[in-house]
Amino acid sequence: MKINTNMRVQKVLNNYNKNVGKVKKTGKTEMKRDQLDISQSSIDFQTAMDAFKKLPDVRQDKIDEVESQIDKGEYKPSAEDIIKKMMSNAK
Repeated sequence: MKINTNMRVQKVLNNYNKNVGKVKKTGKTEMKRDQLDISQSSIDFQTAMDAFKKLPDVRQDKIDEVESQIDKGEYKPSAEDIIKKMMSNAK
């Protein structure tokens, strides 16, 4: 038994063959490059962060100065300075 002799199958095949030839070509597609835009505020933030990272963790000159004053017995912070520092750490 031949399948392609059936009239229904022939109609389907004829429709399929008509549609296959009608593929339209689209216009040329341009290759676009990926692009990254960074806002000015992000650039400023990054610049500030870079400068902050370059700062030393400890101000060694201040530590040396206070240690020297303590060793000589000259370090005498006022009660007001001590209270201010305690209150600023309590926040």
